[in-house]
Amino acid sequence: MFRRNQDDGNPLDGARKKELQLFENQAGLRFRKLELLNQAFSHRSHANEMGDGVANNERLEFLGDSVLGLVVAEYLYQELSDRPEGDLARIKSYVVSEDSLAAIARSLRVDNFILIGKGEEHSGGRGKKAILADALEAIIGAYFLDSGFKPARKFILTYLVPEIHKVLEDRHRKDYKTLLQEYVQKRFKTYPRYTLQKRTGPDHDRTFWIEVEVAGSVFGPGEGKNKKEAEQAAAEVAWHAMVEPEESGGVSPSESSGTGARDRQKPKPVRRGRAPRSRERQ
Repeated sequence: MFRRNQDDGNPLDGARKKELQLFENQAGLRFRKLELLNQAFSHRSHANEMGDGVANNERLEFLGDSVLGLVVAEYLYQELSDRPEGDLARIKSYVVSEDSLAAIARSLRVDNFILIGKGEEHSGGRGKKAILADALEAIIGAYFLDSGFKPARKFILTYLVPEIHKVLEDRHRKDYKTLLQEYVQKRFKTYPRYTLQKRTGPDHDRTFWIEVEVAGSVFGPGEGKNKKEAEQAAAEVAWHAMVEPEESGGVSPSESSGTGARDRQKPKPVRRGRAPRSRERQ
């Protein structure tokens, strides 16, 4: 098990250097200054616990986000010359999303190297998608500062090009909330309405249950560890119930009822990114 705390205000000790070198080997990176890589792993909760002189990774994350966006935008512009701007923007939004970056971070075992505070550790912070995605962006920012644009670009494309191909082949994890909103605006000239039904569990491990109403029909509940995930799960239920039947020649729930009455759809709750069991997993 790797060390969970490291004083970033002091030179790296031998044990931490070995850990960071192991990450370099796994990720295909080579830093001139390991201190930059160490800072990229330093979450705000860790820096706050360690006190003055310990930097967190937020500035590196800010920089890495910009470098990442530029590299992906340039690649899409060059490689997909036949696609309009709207398509490029949608593809980019998928591949640089929190879900996509967190999945890449997990594949690199970033969670093993993150430095987080005790409270965040106890609440499961090491596995949180937001923390993993932010750490990956911070690593990109640190590598850009350490080695320049070309090496950073090579690293980014190594892991992001496969994600781009997933989108092009429709094998990516869908953003059902955005898809549902676009469909509902076009089809019904209105917006989905999300309602929190209940929350369960202690404060550090909440589970949220949310339903979504579309044109008089209610779908869900969707389940998630935060409201955003639960809304995504509810939107996924609605998307499978409403849009797929229309695409296969059926009719929407509002059309089949004929009265516009409140028509509840109650499939099993699903977590974000998990389709109902009868559906093929993305």
